[in-house]
Amino acid sequence: MKLHTRDQAKEGEKEPQGQPVAKWEPSIDGYLRFLVDSKLVYDTLEGIVQKAAFDSYSEFRNTGLERSEKLAKDLEWFKEQGHTIPEPSSPGVTYALYLEELSEKDPQAFICHFYNIYFAHSAGGRMIGKKVAEKIIDNKELEFYKWDGELSQLLQNVREKLNKVAEGWTREEKNRCLEETEKSFKYSGDILRLILS
Repeated sequence: MKLHTRDQAKEGEKEPQGQPVAKWEPSIDGYLRFLVDSKLVYDTLEGIVQKAAFDSYSEFRNTGLERSEKLAKDLEWFKEQGHTIPEPSSPGVTYALYLEELSEKDPQAFICHFYNIYFAHSAGGRMIGKKVAEKIIDNKELEFYKWDGELSQLLQNVREKLNKVAEGWTREEKNRCLEETEKSFKYSGDILRLILS
């Protein structure tokens, strides 16, 4: 929690980068860039888990937390509303490439990103989605913010799988996972800030 800002969590100790979410003035174009880049990252995560360069990745298939299909539906909805869907931009492409590279050589670091991306979206991501929806899309709840099943149970199931996988890690490997957290926050934050672009 100490890697969060106070805007993200009351226990946060980091200084915020930019305005607090409550003061954001999002744009449709920026939000579409965010959704497109997010979809690229989720496509990448879900593809990595499917091909499973390391056996432990297969534990994280079909968890119910997957977002790619939901994002595809949302982007289709925006297209139907007359919006042009952009190509992925630098923050999403950079993060997706980093995840691909990491997944092949450093499973503990990759799992850190997996955890942070899915769990952050289920918490702060939902709050951000609600705030953006209030401001720019007449409170429409996007599929990105809906899950099939009880979210708390889906998260608990994944948490148990994460703990099971980490049981076999050495102290050094656990530290490696923890050390990757700040990078995970940085890459995700770069994508999140697209909302304001």
